[in-house]
Amino acid sequence: MEIEFTDENVKDYIAGGKPVVVDCWATWCGPCVRMSPIIEQLAEEYEGKAFVGKYNVDENTELAEEFRIMSIPTILFFKDGKLVNRLAGSQAKSVLANTIDGIL
Repeated sequence: MEIEFTDENVKDYIAGGKPVVVDCWATWCGPCVRMSPIIEQLAEEYEGKAFVGKYNVDENTELAEEFRIMSIPTILFFKDGKLVNRLAGSQAKSVLANTIDGIL
């Protein structure tokens, strides 16, 4: 199951050691909504290996400001507490899976 990242919990996940995939999105964003099933599938497939979830930029702002999220969807990839990759715009599931595999 995908994680709902918030300003209150996202930094704890990032600092936790496992790879973290943060989908920065909003409910009004069509491409973001179309990416939702892909994020859900990846969360299930990588359960136990990586934390995968969504960060609503309308409800939370700290991470979006820190990493200068200017367009959504933007997917941030963290490993060992550091940002290692970011992808902007809609992405194919295979692109996201390959990126996650690369940081595992």
